[in-house]
Amino acid sequence: MALEITDANFEEVVMNSDKPVLVDFWAAWCGPCKMLGPVVEQIAGEYEGKAVVGKLDVDANQQYAAQFGVRNIPTVLVFQNGELVGRQVGVAPKNAYTDVLDKLLA
Repeated sequence: MALEITDANFEEVVMNSDKPVLVDFWAAWCGPCKMLGPVVEQIAGEYEGKAVVGKLDVDANQQYAAQFGVRNIPTVLVFQNGELVGRQVGVAPKNAYTDVLDKLLA
């Protein structure tokens, strides 16, 4: 299951992770976010132990959404060693997300 990422735990979970981290920036009222949700959950299960997969609700947690310039949702950001290494805005096929993780894990 995807982790709940918040402004309070972002530093610890994302920036200090020794694994690649995929963060889905979403909101409950966002239709496309609801379409992407099951895909993110599926990726979380498939990459358990290899990568960190989480979701950040932009309505409740605005600090990091603003810091990384998230203006449209869903936006999926990928981090490695605390650095932003990938960005996908809008809903995309699953492999658009897994290809980035696979390259980082290779």
